[in-house]
Amino acid sequence: MKYFVLIPDGMADEPIEALGGVTPMQKANKPCIDALAKDAIVGTVSNVPQGMVPESDTANLAILSYDPKEFSKGRSPLEAVSIGIEMKPDETAYRCNVVTLTDNGEDYDDKVILDHSADEISTEEADELIKALQAELGDEIKTFYTGISYRHCLIWKNGNDQYNFNRPHDILGQRIGAYLPKKEDGGAEFYDLMRRSFDILNHHPINEARRARGLKPANSAWLWSPGKKPQLPSFTEKWGLKGAVISAVDLIKGIGLCAGMHSIDVEGATGNCHTNYKGKADAAIGAFKDGYEYVYVHVEGPDECGHRAELENKVMAVEKIDQLILAPVLNYLRESGEDFKIMILPDHPTPIRLRTHTILPVPFLIYSSLEKHDGVNEFSEQSAVAKENYIENGYRLMELLTK
Repeated sequence: MKYFVLIPDGMADEPIEALGGVTPMQKANKPCIDALAKDAIVGTVSNVPQGMVPESDTANLAILSYDPKEFSKGRSPLEAVSIGIEMKPDETAYRCNVVTLTDNGEDYDDKVILDHSADEISTEEADELIKALQAELGDEIKTFYTGISYRHCLIWKNGNDQYNFNRPHDILGQRIGAYLPKKEDGGAEFYDLMRRSFDILNHHPINEARRARGLKPANSAWLWSPGKKPQLPSFTEKWGLKGAVISAVDLIKGIGLCAGMHSIDVEGATGNCHTNYKGKADAAIGAFKDGYEYVYVHVEGPDECGHRAELENKVMAVEKIDQLILAPVLNYLRESGEDFKIMILPDHPTPIRLRTHTILPVPFLIYSSLEKHDGVNEFSEQSAVAKENYIENGYRLMELLTK
């Protein structure tokens, strides 16, 4: 039996007036997904437990069968593993976004956050900025590491792993003063680092060149999501399946690596809606041919479109996932002559209206080549709710998939 799990990150949304009162999932032309849904188990699932922040680390841990309440230690340590950082027990990892703040001569606290991704800055450009931060702010206690695009990592020896940071994508368009780390609650060092980063980055040659091209500058670091070195039980030992993970983002790669799975890189995979969809399909097919029984493909595009309020791009991303990833993988599985199952679901919703994640349940489908189920004609948020098949804990999905 082969298992193909497809995660269109943040695909779930709300009805949108500009789309005629339907969601991006409903608007998208996704014949392959909808065809599977007709014969699949369909329902809704909560991947993020009540009381936890609806982040991708929590949700994807659940989908991979790890109870977030037990295993979620923050996304940054997982990203550090993917980058190749060997964390020590006394070290804390922090996500270090390079973000865009206004530059009108105002005090740092009065600046407004314009973009959590600095126009999805390229990794090559961001690497120069991270090196500048390391040269000015790094020392024997603090080390900056380049990740992918705007997503980077700071390792801090004996750093506070319990500090409650604000997530940059939650406060877009707002004055940052109310959301910065506070001296009175132990955040003075974090505040100082972020404030100083603006002075280092704002007029860096990389940012001046970006301004000249009409792009937003990555003119400040933003710290969040601290955590210690993660420990996950082996996925293979847990399920008896040889697993592979395919993703453009360090977080998902890190989860897979911590679970003992193989992480496959795809050239041209970007973490946004303009990515190498075909490359991900080819990599998944290649993994099955190489003997992997469980292949987990994560696509960040719909989520980034939600954060950036890019409605047309979100619809397009769903269509590309259907046509360029699912269709060829499904065709390969059918021609392989082996039994297979396919599970499709977003990890969490990322509504265009809110531009951030929510904790609401998401739709899922599980298709089996062995038997047909009474599914739905169109896979959407509404059709999944109508099935009245709700799974309270996302980490139980693997039991349903493999039974």
